[in-house]
Amino acid sequence: MAQNNTTQELHGVMVALITPFTDDKTQIDKKRLKDHIDHMIASGIHGLVPGGSTGEFTTMTRDERKQLTELCVEYAAGRATVVAGIGSTSTEEAVDLARHAAQVGATALMVVPPFYDPLNVEQLTELMDEIHTVSKLPIVYYNIPSASGLTLTPQQIADLSSVGVKYLKDTSGNAPAFTELVFGLSEKITAFNGWDTLTFYGLAAGSPGAIWGAANIIPELAIELWNAISVQKDIEKGRQLWAKAWPICKFLESHNYASAVKTGVELRGQSTGGLRKPFALLKGEPLTELSQLLKDAGVKVV
Repeated sequence: MAQNNTTQELHGVMVALITPFTDDKTQIDKKRLKDHIDHMIASGIHGLVPGGSTGEFTTMTRDERKQLTELCVEYAAGRATVVAGIGSTSTEEAVDLARHAAQVGATALMVVPPFYDPLNVEQLTELMDEIHTVSKLPIVYYNIPSASGLTLTPQQIADLSSVGVKYLKDTSGNAPAFTELVFGLSEKITAFNGWDTLTFYGLAAGSPGAIWGAANIIPELAIELWNAISVQKDIEKGRQLWAKAWPICKFLESHNYASAVKTGVELRGQSTGGLRKPFALLKGEPLTELSQLLKDAGVKVV
């Protein structure tokens, strides 16, 4: 039976979840996924965001993406919000995934605009409207111009609130635009940072959360940072914690992101099944560098 999480507000540290595969990479590995989700929630993570860039959604079939959402809702078991990534190059597929996510109990939907051929604002608005109409779920607009080819002004993003967009994952790296959304347009849309090296700034600026891929590797440190800045209002403690996390975030952004994150999870002793081709886990010098960065942050590696 579907869980009804739709009344929950999104907040806190939401992990842009990896998708563990079987060793032959032909299927989602259910046990690995459950173990990883249990670890995330036990560490204090507030929400799961499966099916995004970190989750390798572009290498997965439609049925696998539906299965992933179902499993995340089941394994979260009401302990964390589930924001299902349903972005697609096809409106038909995105609407189908949105309908399914609502039926199985997702809390919200994350929608990246169709990539390869960028939309215009009118087409994007129509897409969001169709998704919201069939699902009735709040939408997180995934703002990632480097992948979608679509750059919107802060006002244009906020105006998407008229078609069900309640939240924003901002992976633009544009701090001034993000600031305008947090301070000037917050009555229309709630902005979450999704650019790793701006996580400290986003929380310190007053954003009520972050969607953060690095939390797959350092969930404990991520929650410590959230508690220091957003709960305890202790900026100095936050700076000390950020000094540990920032070099890891900088490294992740300097490599294929999903590859680097899954490599970090492996370094923590959890098997992920690796990545589907054409991507692969890091090896050689990058692997050694990431291992050392984790050790420098006080994270135990295998």
